[in-house]
Amino acid sequence: MEKINLKEKLSKFSDHWAPRIIAEMNDYQFKLVKIQGEFVWHDHTDTDEVFIVIEGKMEIEFKNETVELNEGEMYVVPKGVQHKPRSDSECKIMLVEPRGVVNTGNTEGELTASNDVWI
Repeated sequence: MEKINLKEKLSKFSDHWAPRIIAEMNDYQFKLVKIQGEFVWHDHTDTDEVFIVIEGKMEIEFKNETVELNEGEMYVVPKGVQHKPRSDSECKIMLVEPRGVVNTGNTEGELTASNDVWI
């Protein structure tokens, strides 16, 4: 067991929309990801998804509203709800979700990241 420095882990990669696992707790994974631009519309049918903004700001677009998240804020997207994250400039976030969750849900495409990549 060692402490984890989020800034140090974030400095180890530069690509966007490619979550990196930094820890596990029971069946949940803590993932760091850098985002910029628009993601794809998707949902996670079996689990909620937590977005925690570490640095920057982002938006999560839903069918009827858009939620803006600033540094130090978090949002829980309920399971089965279509959403599309986006950020005009680079934003660094932490995701908390069960092991094995694919970043694009059932929407496979060029932004679908490899699963279970640790840093």
